[in-house]
Amino acid sequence: MGQDQTKQQIEKGLHLYQSNQTEKALRVWMRVLEKSADPAGRFRVLGCLITAHAEMGRYKDMLKFAVVQIDTARELEDPDYLTESYLNLARSNEKLCEFQKTISYCKTCLNMQGTTVSLQLNGQVSLSMGNAFLGLSIFQKALECFEKALRYAHNNDDKMLECRVCCSLGNFYAQIKESMKIALQHGDRPLQALCLLCFADIHRSRKDVQALESIEKAQELAEGLGNKLGLLKLHCLCERIYRTKGQQRELRDHVVKFHECVEEMELYCGMCGESIGEKNNQLQALPCSHFFHLKCLQTDGTRGCPNCRRLSVKPGYV
Repeated sequence: MGQDQTKQQIEKGLHLYQSNQTEKALRVWMRVLEKSADPAGRFRVLGCLITAHAEMGRYKDMLKFAVVQIDTARELEDPDYLTESYLNLARSNEKLCEFQKTISYCKTCLNMQGTTVSLQLNGQVSLSMGNAFLGLSIFQKALECFEKALRYAHNNDDKMLECRVCCSLGNFYAQIKESMKIALQHGDRPLQALCLLCFADIHRSRKDVQALESIEKAQELAEGLGNKLGLLKLHCLCERIYRTKGQQRELRDHVVKFHECVEEMELYCGMCGESIGEKNNQLQALPCSHFFHLKCLQTDGTRGCPNCRRLSVKPGYV
């Protein structure tokens, strides 16, 4: 089967599928897969089969075709095809609740930046990764991924992606409510504070003023427990809220409090002096318990701890 005939048969299958003649469409596409010698055509028909089986809930078959598509993409030696196939592999594993694999394949997609397709698919990758983190009950990372996906949807006017993200946020909210219920039943106050922070972040992302109510409750719990890390997260979230609202006095107040928490917890790099945890950075923890940005240690080229080394040479130096 040549390229033109492959294309015609794929289109025929799409017409049947859109007319709700699903089984006939699947038979047409399977014949193309068996007979076509065109790798690009095979890749496309595998995409059709993956989508169809996903929509029918046949997730094991979806995964089977995704694995074949990866092999076809490698044969084509094109990064665009590889990115798309890794996303399909991630989504297949997500449906089968293989969340760690989903996250791994999503990271592979995101590392393949610069291709045309990867830039178009980043929103879907972020959504799939968010669903995986949600499945693992890692709520903060899930919310971050959903926010990224929502930004991609808004920037590209992608209504379908926006709808899917909103559905995931609905599931997210339901799981947080369930976690809050469990925390209340067991008197787990740190978990209660974390749940309240997650609620506040959801409302913040929706530009809903109720976020501040959740933050006040979370602050009461965190201060009562002396939970410095919780307070640090809280001040960081407040900073983002007041920056969006343009309330400069409140913004400055929480920036100061955030850095006070950083000082109290010594969450700063011993070499460059910048805070640790405010941005995503690779860190290195040394046996002496000091933390540094990995890039700072690599630049300095030292094998020991710069802080301890200085202290041993000049006692009392901070």
